[in-house]
Amino acid sequence: MVTTSVAASQDAALVQGVLREVAKRIVGQEYMVERLLIALLTGGHVLLEGVPGLAKTLTVRTLAETVRTSFQRIQFTPDLLPADVVGTQIFDQPTGEFRVKHGPIFANIILADEINRAPAKVQAALLEAMQEKQVTIGGTTYRLAEPFLVLATQNPIEQEGTYPLPEAQVDRFMMKLRVGYPTRAEEKEILRRMAGGESIVVNPIASPEELLDARRRISELYMDERIVDYIVDLVHATRSPADVGAADLRPLIEFGASPRATISLAQAARAHAFLRGRAFVTPDDVKSIAPDVLRHRVLTSFEADAEGVTSDTIVSRLLAVVEAP
Repeated sequence: MVTTSVAASQDAALVQGVLREVAKRIVGQEYMVERLLIALLTGGHVLLEGVPGLAKTLTVRTLAETVRTSFQRIQFTPDLLPADVVGTQIFDQPTGEFRVKHGPIFANIILADEINRAPAKVQAALLEAMQEKQVTIGGTTYRLAEPFLVLATQNPIEQEGTYPLPEAQVDRFMMKLRVGYPTRAEEKEILRRMAGGESIVVNPIASPEELLDARRRISELYMDERIVDYIVDLVHATRSPADVGAADLRPLIEFGASPRATISLAQAARAHAFLRGRAFVTPDDVKSIAPDVLRHRVLTSFEADAEGVTSDTIVSRLLAVVEAP
């Protein structure tokens, strides 16, 4: 009991310390910050979607600064090559041999800025890193160090010069976040903080070892069998909505969520409970995190697009009809 109490106290100090440091620089955006912290504590990748100027890049960079680990920002452009991301072999004239030069992907936290501007070859190289946590250069495979996390941004209003992410890659993201505008009061505070032009210092709070320890404790959080059934029922409903009394949604869904969504939803729900200081998962944890885990995995049909029905609308409807324990 004493050991458990000490661990809980350390976890609370870790979470509050990170949130406190991030709040020094980021005004508002609690939803985005919490979801990014969940990703950090579970090892899941995140796709952030929002118009320019909403502090997506700044938030990711700030969060990375709270961890004593390596961070790289990659600006994706249409002329980017796979070697620019993963690295390449270069000829060393003094030795007469080829040696490997590692790319920016060899870092613990990767900010993939405007990820949908990269062509298919770069997306394929990134896909291996995201899923297998390894990269292949010149026929040799190199493991990426843990923790390894890809936090990607994309602009939803610009289509020219972009390459839509393939479904296989989108499914690798644990969550897709929609980032909105700040409130009037928050925007006024942003203006006040930035008026001085001085950089705001953020102190590192967590080490990679502490993050990995927290991940292990999160994976051990108690989840009742009824919660497990609820998660499975919810994901299954995205494929067969008629089973939960929502047959009218079937023509609107092209493809439902994969089993990877089930795993991600369970991990994210545990982390959501962890951030609230609980050692068990409740249905509210699942409901809170479900839209972020499912919105990019429920593919809408042409009929849904014609009617203006989004995946968010479908997920909200399923959350309302699937019975919670």
